[in-house]
Amino acid sequence: MLRNPIKWPNGAKCACAITFDMDADSLIHLARPKNSHDRLYPISMGRYGPDVAVPRILDTYRRLGLKQSFFVPGWCVEQYPAAVESMLEQGHEVGHHGYLHEDPLTHSYEQQAEWFGKAMDAHKRVVGNTPRGYRAPVYNINQGVLDLLLEYDFQYDSSMMGDDIPYMLDIRGHHLMEMPVHWGTDDWPPFAHFDEIGYMMPVKSPSSGLQGFWEEFEAHYEVGGFWHCIWHPFLTGRLARWKQVEKWLESTLENYDVWFASLGEIAAYVRSVQEEDSGSVRVDKLPYYELPPASRATDFS
Repeated sequence: MLRNPIKWPNGAKCACAITFDMDADSLIHLARPKNSHDRLYPISMGRYGPDVAVPRILDTYRRLGLKQSFFVPGWCVEQYPAAVESMLEQGHEVGHHGYLHEDPLTHSYEQQAEWFGKAMDAHKRVVGNTPRGYRAPVYNINQGVLDLLLEYDFQYDSSMMGDDIPYMLDIRGHHLMEMPVHWGTDDWPPFAHFDEIGYMMPVKSPSSGLQGFWEEFEAHYEVGGFWHCIWHPFLTGRLARWKQVEKWLESTLENYDVWFASLGEIAAYVRSVQEEDSGSVRVDKLPYYELPPASRATDFS
C-alpha cells in the first residue's frame, strides 16, 4: 500500500515517533495580548504542561528507554528552562516551534525572520540548544519559512502533509527532509477545549480520544510505515490519558517490532537511504505555485 516503503533499521516493521509541542501558556498571550496576564485559568492550563505533564512524560520515557522529540517555542524556553533542560539532559531532541507560537502566515518575511531568529537565540542562550528540526505553529509553513530553514541549515521540517512517510523537499535545488504530520494523529481535535482561541469541540474520554491513534499505528505497522503523533503535554500528558499511553507503549514495545526514535534520528536515517539510492525516497518540488491560481483565472462560473 506504500509506493515507496523504507526498510527500517534492525528489521523494524514500523518507525515510530511521539512528538510533543510544549506550547505552555504561549497560546493565550498570543490570542489575548491586552489582558492575557489576568486570564488565570488558561494560563494555569498551559503551565500544566511544563510543570506537571513533562516530568510525568519524561519519567515514562526514562523507564522504557525511549528518546523522542519535543518542539518548544522560544518564549517557552525562556519561561520554562528547567523543563527544556530536563528534556535535553535525558537525550531527547528539542526543536524550533516559533517564538510565541506566532502564525507565519500573518507576518511579512522580515517579521518572520525576526521571530525565527529570536527563537533561535532563546534556544542557544537559555539552554545551549541548536535546533535542527522545525514545526510551524498551527502547521502554517510558507515559502518564507522554508527559506529560513535553509539559511539556518536545518535538517528537517515537520509541518506538511504530503505523504504517509518521510519524503524530500526540493526547494529550488536545495533539499530538506519532510517528516509529515496530519490532523488525524494530532491530539488537538479530540482533547482541546479552548474558548479564548475559538475552539469549542467536546472533549473525548481518554480511551475514545486515543483510539484513533492506535488504529493509525496498526495501519502503518501493516505496511512498514511511519507512525507519527503530534501531542501537547497539557492535553495528552494529563493523568488518565497518559495512563492509557503508558499501557499502549508497554504492550507495543513487548509485542511489535518497532523503532521508536526522535524525528532527528529518523530524518538522518532516511536521508542516508536516499543518498544510497536516490529513487528510494519521494521528492516534492517547491514552490508548488508562484502565484495563486485564482489570480490567473477570469471566470469561475
